[in-house]
Amino acid sequence: MAKLTVYFKYKAIDSYLFENKVVHIGRDETNDIKIDSLAVAPAHAVIVIKDKCLIKQLNDDYPLIINGQKTKESLLNNSDTITIGKHDIVFNDADPSINEIEDTLDFKDNTPVASAIDEHHDEQIPAASLQVMNGDNIGKVVSLKRAMTRLGNIGNGILVITKRKDGYFVSALENNGTLLINNNPLNESYLKLQQNDVLSINSTALQFFLH
Repeated sequence: MAKLTVYFKYKAIDSYLFENKVVHIGRDETNDIKIDSLAVAPAHAVIVIKDKCLIKQLNDDYPLIINGQKTKESLLNNSDTITIGKHDIVFNDADPSINEIEDTLDFKDNTPVASAIDEHHDEQIPAASLQVMNGDNIGKVVSLKRAMTRLGNIGNGILVITKRKDGYFVSALENNGTLLINNNPLNESYLKLQQNDVLSINSTALQFFLH
């Protein structure tokens, strides 16, 4: 089973679950994932979901970008970012054991990737991290190397930190009132993070800093 979450301007707008299916993505109404944008081809890409998930470009005039790299065909791995036009689609293996790991505050370092918007600007973006300020993981440092970093767990609040050419931005993916920035509620908009900002997720405090 695969979970595909569609983002526009770094906010989640749709989420889909598919199992053993050929998933069509594009602008046309007949697609399984319809993206209403002129930057998207009527038939843009197809994902074949079996034991492994394979994505293929369908129109040479409309690029398919995986983790910042143009491609015509690619196997998808957990947390890969698919860029189609001005939209991002985050792929997740929906196996429950994987989701259980993702939906905890588990502070593992990840392989660096770059989104399409960062492709030519990455050298201008300072590295950034979060440091845990309380609880069992106090002192732990989380490097913000990925295009999108998700923290939190279902039912207790989930936030997404997006790496852009002009900085790092935070937004709420699931908010039950426990997400705070500098002790203020994190509302529905996305905010640019500033040096020493403190994020709180269900009472766990993390301080943002640039290297």
